[in-house]
Amino acid sequence: MTQALAAPTAGPRRHDREIFALAVPAFGALVAEPLFVMADSAIVGHLGTPQLAGLGIAAALLTTAVSVFVFLAYATTAAVSRRVGAGDLQAAIRQGMDGIWLALLLGVAVIAVVLPSAPSLISLFGASDSVAPHAITYLRISALGIPAMLVVLAATGVIRGLQDTRTPLYVAIGGFALNAGLNVALVYGAGLGIAGSAWGTVLAQCAMAAAYLVVVVRGARRHGASLRPDTAGIRACAQAGAPLLVRTLSLRAILMIATAVAARLGDADIAAHQILLSLWSLLAFALDAIAIAGQAIIGRYLGSGDTDGAKAVCRRMVQWGIATGIVLGLLVVLARPVFIPLFTSDPAVENALLPALLVVALAQPVSGIVFVLDGVLMGAGDGRYLARAMLVTLAAFTPVALLVPALGGGLTMLWWAMTLMMLVRMLTLQLRARSGRWAIAGATR
Repeated sequence: MTQALAAPTAGPRRHDREIFALAVPAFGALVAEPLFVMADSAIVGHLGTPQLAGLGIAAALLTTAVSVFVFLAYATTAAVSRRVGAGDLQAAIRQGMDGIWLALLLGVAVIAVVLPSAPSLISLFGASDSVAPHAITYLRISALGIPAMLVVLAATGVIRGLQDTRTPLYVAIGGFALNAGLNVALVYGAGLGIAGSAWGTVLAQCAMAAAYLVVVVRGARRHGASLRPDTAGIRACAQAGAPLLVRTLSLRAILMIATAVAARLGDADIAAHQILLSLWSLLAFALDAIAIAGQAIIGRYLGSGDTDGAKAVCRRMVQWGIATGIVLGLLVVLARPVFIPLFTSDPAVENALLPALLVVALAQPVSGIVFVLDGVLMGAGDGRYLARAMLVTLAAFTPVALLVPALGGGLTMLWWAMTLMMLVRMLTLQLRARSGRWAIAGATR
């Protein structure tokens, strides 16, 4: 489950090999995550536009309910990789187990909130009468899988911190295949409609959580780490993740505001927006593969005391991010004639989708820089700065997005606002990266 505990300062070729070895498997695992939603969108989209729009709203809420706790993965990766760099594997896995217990507690709490409040949450998005019932159905069923989703996040963080991105790849591939098969069987074979899609996702997430737990428990026993919940350790994990929680809540607020604005533009616009968000997530996670590698590598370098190596890796990853963003943008443009028919045959949805899709393509090089630097600072444990930077971004984006309906703008204008948001993020992250103040050495920050 681990590679070398530490690494000496190396040249670009050594950094390329390190990044490549971790980023390629991470890419496969990360791409599989948005493919869950994309598979659901493709299957449900052929049930009708109201069902697809309902899925879009419910998926935005569900993703928010889970993604606000992404610190379970990212903070754990950074903390575990620092311990790995310092040569203390037992402490590394013990810290990861505390994160898994915290994930279970948070999952139960989220279910208790989401189930009774589902209709009120859906109404906040201004869904039409034809869309709301489908959204409520999908949200309530899918919420039952939230504890499993959070366990997946925490366990993934442990394994990545141990410099292993292959195991998450294998689990993600199996989970995606199971999810797609169950969705087809339950939506069309069993005739359950959108409810079948939700149940398929819940079952697939539970299977993934079980697979991760088997791997982590084996590692804990191998290195003599306790599996029992530790109150102090769980509390420490929660405190360490608090800044990243603020950062993620701000980001999710941006995405929810965008979805709420799209819902008020009309059913065709919200359906097209859901397709765009699915694609945007796919592209973002692909770029984030480099950042995931960076979290593990930078944490290890800093844990071993090599700040120069960490800074060199950061510079190299930014170059990777720009190049990858350019390639992804070109692929989006070239693949649009194939991509659009996969999700809808409604001319109104297609007309709203096409120009906004081109905006997404143009923004990919900027996204490449943003996601890489975000990952670098997470790997360094620089959560407080990330929280402040995202609050600034939220403050810049919100008034611009809310002006879109007032100015009579459509979905394309909304996605130009999203591009502005990414530019603000890029500026704040570049300022921090160039300062070098994030590179603090030691087994803990």
